[in-house]
Amino acid sequence: MTNQKPSLDLMFQALADPSRRSIVERLCAGPASVSELAQPLAMSLPSVMQHLQLLEGSGLIRSEKVGRVRTCRLEPEALSAAETWINERRVLMERKLDRLGEYLRATAGDEDN
Repeated sequence: MTNQKPSLDLMFQALADPSRRSIVERLCAGPASVSELAQPLAMSLPSVMQHLQLLEGSGLIRSEKVGRVRTCRLEPEALSAAETWINERRVLMERKLDRLGEYLRATAGDEDN
């Protein structure tokens, strides 16, 4: 497990929180200002900013400030890294289950004889 990228650890840590997942879901619809992202959340603006900093540190989002407005955008490539990691694990488990199924079919055939 030590060969995993630290950014993957940060990404899963960032996605572990329901408020941050809700921010990511909102950003799937397109860029949004910090105030737009904060509106549906029941927390102070400084708390929202902390969540956004963690999301940005994980690579899931990026932000830019134009004038007085900070706008956040989703980084789809970061989600692709998480998806790849999850899919690799899923494929490994499916292979193991396929081998188990083959073994059970073979042993069930042996019992019939």
